Amino acid sequence: MPVWVLWLCRKNQSMVKSAGLNSPLCPLMSTPALFKWWHFLPEIILLHVRWYCRYSLSYRDLEEMMQERGVEADHSTINRWVLRYAPELDKRIRTHLKTTNDSWRVDET
Repeated sequence: MPVWVLWLCRKNQSMVKSAGLNSPLCPLMSTPALFKWWHFLPEIILLHVRWYCRYSLSYRDLEEMMQERGVEADHSTINRWVLRYAPELDKRIRTHLKTTNDSWRVDET
């Protein structure tokens, strides 16, 4: 499991109880239907989606990087994962991000 998912899950154990999920480990990984019928492990899928959303990598760059690590995933498969799981990750993680202030002040220089 990716480190960022474990950190998020340890930090927000109350989210597991409030969501009514059975797994005490992680609310992101506790929905088996979310990753049902996929050939790859959920950790691999989340890693691809996270790297694509966080860094400016193309699908083919991700495909090449993962081939070096022994994971054979086609760029079109990664595209399908991003289209399916990026909105879900955004929805689940958005509430845990720090809110920004709408007021911006610039000092005179």
